[in-house]
Amino acid sequence: RDGLKPVHRRILYAMNDLGMTSDKPFKKSARIVGEVIGKYHPHGDSAVYEAMVRMAQDFNYRNMLVEGHGNFGSVDGDGAAAMRYTEARLSKISMEILRDITKDTIDYQDNYDGSEREPVVMPARFPNLLVNGATGI
Repeated sequence: RDGLKPVHRRILYAMNDLGMTSDKPFKKSARIVGEVIGKYHPHGDSAVYEAMVRMAQDFNYRNMLVEGHGNFGSVDGDGAAAMRYTEARLSKISMEILRDITKDTIDYQDNYDGSEREPVVMPARFPNLLVNGATGI
């Protein structure tokens, strides 16, 4: 319904929890990845970082969901710099996806170990699926 895969939803939710809005300074990507892995997505750090990098690439997303600072790769296939060298924050469009998240408009579920709650779907006042599309499962 919101056009996001679980890893993308978890990244945006974690960044919102960290207060990384589009009007705040950038924070290290490693901090974001650590937050996502620790609370919501117990998989390898490279999978989470690659998903975040993709959301920050203007050649992969028509409207980027993450605003990146540093080397986030190129259209020629050059990879992004290591997460310790890059920084990120939510884009203005992402703020529209997350806008009503505190207004009890969506359902939540337990995370992998039951210690946190995470959204099943984002409120999404922005039609992400129509604008950015989706690939894969």
